[in-house]
Amino acid sequence: MSQDTTSSAIPSTNGAATSVIGTEGPSIAIVIYTLHGHVTTLAEAEKAGIEAAGGKVTIYQVAETLPAPVLAKMHALPKPEYPVIQPQDLLKHDGILVGVASRFASMPAQMKSFWDSTGQLAYSNALAGKLVGAFVSTGGQGGGQEATFFSLMSTFVHHGMIFVPLGYKDTVHHLSSLEEIHGGSPWGAGTFAGTGGGGPSRQATKIELEVAQLQGKLFYQYVARTNWSTLIAAKI
Repeated sequence: MSQDTTSSAIPSTNGAATSVIGTEGPSIAIVIYTLHGHVTTLAEAEKAGIEAAGGKVTIYQVAETLPAPVLAKMHALPKPEYPVIQPQDLLKHDGILVGVASRFASMPAQMKSFWDSTGQLAYSNALAGKLVGAFVSTGGQGGGQEATFFSLMSTFVHHGMIFVPLGYKDTVHHLSSLEEIHGGSPWGAGTFAGTGGGGPSRQATKIELEVAQLQGKLFYQYVARTNWSTLIAAKI
């Protein structure tokens, strides 16, 4: 896991998001909730894509809200060794990728709880103009991958963030491939976890991991090509 300890937020004069880019280039935050490890796997692929493009990245996880006995009945895996994100951590980064395990075709309550705690950032427009993307995991093909993206969009819009879809750039052959069942769409990378009495029965495939890595690379490139010096000079 890569930690960003060199950059600090540049104060804004009007409340809008400002760049934290230092001499080492843009910094990306990947913010996830994972239960069975599928989102962790995608997050690591996204991280690899960002780093391959020359970017700095930190993976965070949101706080768990379910008690241990419930998690045990859900066959949850131990949490990964990522820092638990606080709202102010979002200000340390120039772009944000959000990864979630879907719950009934929506973001899980744990991720919603975190974003519900960012009210002060919304009131001060601290995230306005910041680039954001997403990736998801669902139980299967009918699990609502695109609907889960829709559920995230409302939060992004209320913060004034700029959503960056994956699109088909560099991924058209992956996303349109019929060689295997796979998740992902122009909205963002995705995987299917499978279902079963003992918990999920499937892991991310080669295509799904390649799409996630490409999304990380492309997202970083979009953040990096933003003319931050002009925005800062304009006090945006």
